[in-house]
This record gives sequence, C-alpha cells and structure tokens, in this order.
Amino acid sequence: MHPFDPIRAAKTLRKHDVQFVVIGGFASRLWGSPTLTNDLDICYARDEANLGRLAEALKELHAALRGAPENVPFVLDARTLRAGDHFTFETVAGNLDLLGSPSGVGSFEALLRASTGMEIARGLTIPVASLYDLIKMKRAAGRPKDLIEVEVLSALQDEIDSN
Repeated sequence: MHPFDPIRAAKTLRKHDVQFVVIGGFASRLWGSPTLTNDLDICYARDEANLGRLAEALKELHAALRGAPENVPFVLDARTLRAGDHFTFETVAGNLDLLGSPSGVGSFEALLRASTGMEIARGLTIPVASLYDLIKMKRAAGRPKDLIEVEVLSALQDEIDSN
C-alpha cells in the first residue's frame, strides 16, 4: 500500500486532461471538515474521450483493483471503464475511487457546474463538489459515518451562508 498523496493523483489526472470533480471525504476536508480520509473519490465524465484519458492516467498511477484477488483479469482501458461505473483502485498515490454516477446527485455535468475550483497545491486548481452536493451524496449513501458527516457539512454550510 502506498501513502495517500491526493496532490500526485490530481496532478496526474490534470496532466491527462481528465474531466473530474472531487467528491467524498477529501472534498469535505477541502471545505473545512475535520474528518480524516485515506482515499481520493472522484466523479468523472463518461464520454469515450474522457474514459480513454482516464485509463491513461490510471496506468501512469499503476492502478490496480483494490480488494480483488491478483489473478482476476482486469484490462485498464476505456472499454472496461465504460462497462462499469464505480471502481476502487490502489495506486502509487494511494487509494483512488471512481464514481461515474454517485447517488444523490444528477449528472456529472450538473456536479461540475455547481463545483468550486480550489487550489490544492501551487498552480493546481481542481473542481470540488459543492457542499450542497456533498450533503446530498452523503445522505444518499446513508451509512452511519456518512450521516455524521452530513451534520458536519450542514454546519459548515450554515456558517458559510451566514457570512
């Protein structure tokens, strides 16, 4: 297992011109949540060109399916990404989870339109899901840890709205 390096992962995605929006725990951290995370979750555009660029970025990150037996055949290409929607990978930049259609929100395009560009390293700005969308996704997931995070994110949203 490699250490979590979301900046390296994001730089690689940007280098390959992948269209994505950061969601999940890392997005929550960027908005100010104190909750820790050990993976980078992204929602990605599912058009053929983007799937090809995403496959190339994943190859550069030496992505392998997380939790799958080593002998399970897996071809990392646009066709395979098209056939699935959610993927969990181990990479040289740590865990990277891909969600083509996260629960609780509409299309990738709507998620992107509502996102905010945030600089996470010098010269590296990435689209981050809005607090409203993060709250909707966490509610839809419905796990106890997600429902706790809904409370944290809602408090952050209230604070932002009051300013």
